[in-house]
Amino acid sequence: MHDAGSVNEDPTEFDPRRLARLRRYTWWSIVPMMPIYALFPAINLATVTYSAVEIVVLALVALVVAVDGTQLSTLLMRGFGHGPRYPVARGLVLASGLAAAGYAMSTNPFGILWVLPVSGLVSVHVALAAPRMRWPIQIVATVIIAAVAWAGGALGGPHPMIGMFFAFYAVLIVSLVSALTVGVVWFWDMVLALDRARSVSGELAIARERLRFAADLHDVQGHHLQAIALKAELAERLVGNDDEAARAQAAEVAELARTALRDTRAVVQGYRHSTLTGELANAREILEAAGVQTEVRGDAALVPPPLQPLFGALVREGTTNVLRHSRARHCTLEIAVEGPSTRVVLRNDAANPPGGEGGSGIEGLKRRFATVSGHVEARHEGEHFELTGTAEEPGNR
Repeated sequence: MHDAGSVNEDPTEFDPRRLARLRRYTWWSIVPMMPIYALFPAINLATVTYSAVEIVVLALVALVVAVDGTQLSTLLMRGFGHGPRYPVARGLVLASGLAAAGYAMSTNPFGILWVLPVSGLVSVHVALAAPRMRWPIQIVATVIIAAVAWAGGALGGPHPMIGMFFAFYAVLIVSLVSALTVGVVWFWDMVLALDRARSVSGELAIARERLRFAADLHDVQGHHLQAIALKAELAERLVGNDDEAARAQAAEVAELARTALRDTRAVVQGYRHSTLTGELANAREILEAAGVQTEVRGDAALVPPPLQPLFGALVREGTTNVLRHSRARHCTLEIAVEGPSTRVVLRNDAANPPGGEGGSGIEGLKRRFATVSGHVEARHEGEHFELTGTAEEPGNR
């Protein structure tokens, strides 16, 4: 049984069904409105006596306005700023709607019902316009509609003030309809922007994971392959001179190859967990086998467990760089734990100059340390090279 206050679903988890429901709500809030607005001129045509020609012309104009407005409303489902094609034709449709509204208002007071479809069409044009053009279009359209309403009311109304009432009504209606339409589209546009950002964030997360995997694979393969190449070369030199030592080196090459295979499989499966203690032991063995005198200062066991794999990767990459990019004779590995902060420094002599060939592993290390707010610094001092990694345990930051 669930507690009364328990929640079965994570409220922060993205649910595509919510977006689909919101899309349907937005569609029904925008697209069908123009046909609904067109019903008001139909009421005017049905309740007021017009000639047959007037009915045909006015009905045709109302139909064209409704169809054009509905077609433009579908573009709003893509958000703001998707201006319509054929602007001249769209402008003529709007002008015909204004002319029909003015004529109807000059004929009878119920012609004021024509303001609503014209206002709906204006609101769609405003929402589709570029940001810098929305207010100018809104203001100009409001002034024109108010002027047409005033002229129509003044010409056909029984009282001189009817024109002012029609103008005020037109300004009120066009402002309200535009505010409602733009408000709904603004909200939907924000949802679309957030959905695009979510998609981009997902793609970036995949890219970061691929980079992390590539860095791990580089660390494993580069380290082991360099050691295998070194020991294989040593075994080749010993053949004929010291066969027993050559066999020992060949056995170590085979063991290194098996270790590389296991570590590669572990990386692929996501279960590889190296430790700083183990990496230090491997680094000392490999460096001394290559003739590099190695000294370890500090106690690796003092490094917090969450940081062990991170600094293990630093030692592994640093060891690979010593073998590949230097002619080192001495190497020092220093571990310093000061409160929540941990620093590991690898120094070696006879490094290649800064402009020489370098690896991509240090960039991968910087990205990995950055995920825990740490940093990695690689520095040349004459013929010496220093690789420093600093990080704090996640819970202490």
